Amino acid sequence: MTMGTKERGRFSRFTRCMSMQCLCSGDQMNRMDRAVQLSEYVDIKDGLNRRYSSPNFVIEQHANNTGMEDAELSLQRVGSLNYEEARALLGRVEYQRGHIEEALRVFDGIKVSTVIPEMKISIARKVGQQKPRPYSSSPALPFHAVTVLMETIYLKALALNDLGRFEEAARECSTILDIVESAVPEGLPSNFGNDCNLNETICRAVELLPELWKLGGFSLETVSSYRRALVTNWNLDAKTIAKIQKELAIFLLYSGCEASPPKLRCQLDGLFVPQNNLEEAILLLLILLMKFNLRRIERDPTVMHHLAFALSVSGQLKPLARQFEALLPGILDNREWLYNVALCYLASDDDLTALDLLRRVLKSGEDSNSFKELLLASKICCESSARVGEGVLYARRALAIQHGCCDQMDVVAGRLLGISLSNQARYATTDIERSSQQHEALEVLGDAGKKAHNRDFGTIYSLSLENAVQRKLDTAARYAKKLLKLEAGSELKTWLLIARIMSAQKRFEDAERIVNAALDQAGKWSQGDLLQTKAKIQIAQGQFRKAIETYTQILALIQVRMKSFGAGISVLQGTKTDKSLEIKTWYDLALLYLRMSQWKDAELCISKIKAISTYSPFACHATGKLLEAKGLAKEALQAYSTALDLEPKHVPSLISTATVLRQLCEKPLPAMRCFLTDALRVDRTNHVAWFNLGLLYEDEGDSAAIEAAECFKAAAVLEETAPAEPFR
Repeated sequence: MTMGTKERGRFSRFTRCMSMQCLCSGDQMNRMDRAVQLSEYVDIKDGLNRRYSSPNFVIEQHANNTGMEDAELSLQRVGSLNYEEARALLGRVEYQRGHIEEALRVFDGIKVSTVIPEMKISIARKVGQQKPRPYSSSPALPFHAVTVLMETIYLKALALNDLGRFEEAARECSTILDIVESAVPEGLPSNFGNDCNLNETICRAVELLPELWKLGGFSLETVSSYRRALVTNWNLDAKTIAKIQKELAIFLLYSGCEASPPKLRCQLDGLFVPQNNLEEAILLLLILLMKFNLRRIERDPTVMHHLAFALSVSGQLKPLARQFEALLPGILDNREWLYNVALCYLASDDDLTALDLLRRVLKSGEDSNSFKELLLASKICCESSARVGEGVLYARRALAIQHGCCDQMDVVAGRLLGISLSNQARYATTDIERSSQQHEALEVLGDAGKKAHNRDFGTIYSLSLENAVQRKLDTAARYAKKLLKLEAGSELKTWLLIARIMSAQKRFEDAERIVNAALDQAGKWSQGDLLQTKAKIQIAQGQFRKAIETYTQILALIQVRMKSFGAGISVLQGTKTDKSLEIKTWYDLALLYLRMSQWKDAELCISKIKAISTYSPFACHATGKLLEAKGLAKEALQAYSTALDLEPKHVPSLISTATVLRQLCEKPLPAMRCFLTDALRVDRTNHVAWFNLGLLYEDEGDSAAIEAAECFKAAAVLEETAPAEPFR
């Protein structure tokens, strides 16, 4: 769209008339005041919120729709405007009328760069911070003229934004902030906006600039402009500062851009300085949460959601629990508050505290609104031998609530009940009780699978795992292969389960091929468990050297990961998992070297474990095996005793203690049988424990021949179907 000949002529005559006015006349400031007042019928924009609430970014209009002729006549009567100021006001009118391109042409004709020095001097004098300088006697623009020109730059940025020219718009908007920062390096005083409109324009520009960089796809510039808005004193109100802090935190969390750490102008000793995006986002969200609790700004519940995400990703769940606990009453429903805090403690491995919080909800007996609390409580209890029965009760209550109401929820409750029954069977005291619980577990899981039309991944996995634990390997393999096809090979635990089932079927070559295929699919940081299973499969085939190479790969992977995530907040909570995997790897290597009679290498592996964890039952047990190999049975017994002091349910140490006692004592002792039965109570499928128990019965003579035969039979069956790595 172009400006017509008549309109261009009228504009030229108008500007010539305006330029003839004397800028230095005595009543100049009064006339300028009236000119600005006449132009204020245009609503430039009342903050970014209203501007961006419209998808078309349309500027709102206050009152009248005065035409170009009326504007010209009014401005001519006011007089005392030069050419640049007249174009600024008329461009403003064009923009308000929706003539974006024409307004932009008018703005382009304004040479703001030529008057920027005068604008800086005028702003500095207004603030009262400029000291006398040699050039300070040079004429400065009237302050109202500065206001008009700054609004012009802002409107030009808006026009460029409307036309999709985001980078140009951002550079124009940045000009406003550059001028102010250069004129007032210390920042604007708190009373700066009391008697002028310039402060409002500056605040709008501060908010607009990061949005323009964001729309243009300039991530680093976006972060920089957000930080600039927060570090410099722009005389923003508390609500606007909070809005910018939240937007920066969200951008740091979800943009995928890794910006360099902030470089603050002054950093006091002892203050926390964020080292990465995640730390900076968490710091900003914590500041906002503190402002909410102090009632300085209106509460925003989404801040807590973003903080929960950030702290969860960082693995810092205890601090998240403390933030929930610090919330003032009434922010969250009591039931919701207890559930969220319980989740935090559960993720921090504080199961007992999490369960106590859930019990506060569930003790009332009103289950109709407690479905998720019942499921979480059941999940916590089923992993503990002391509370597994309580977990079964919670799962049954959850299933009773949802029975017949929602198939999907029935599936979830049924799966948890099946898992709880399966774990309860592990700690059953009689064979009849164990058999009954295992049978019910398969039945419940089967019903849940049917309700899900055999499409629920978790239920199919639990069915495969339970069948594998009960040594129904063909059925377990069928479910696992079906699940692998449904998941398209996306889940690591399914690959591991198939490989272990195949190793239990003594198909070691097929199992190793499965692991190699999984390694090709898995990311580098997820290969630890796969490599560990591969090493055990290689050991089962007698390929000791290959197994050593595989264990070396695991240790190298752990070292790389620890170096990558060593700085700042622990990412993905990898530290604890890596430590456990490293100890287990050195322990397996030590036992492997002992089988190869390489005692020096075994000693080195044991020293590595002690360097990681001084009081590790794995180090004590490996030490005992080394002493036993050297013929020092009494010293080995002491090492095993130390291991059991550290971990009373450490199965290898229980079995080794019984075998060493059998070597040292001429007659069988009741204590030997106690150690082996304790080991079987923890791991009912341990064929080594069954075999040694059979030897004890055999030592007792003909009176215990039947018991010995049963133990040897169980040991043979279990060894025949034993996986390279435990199924769970």
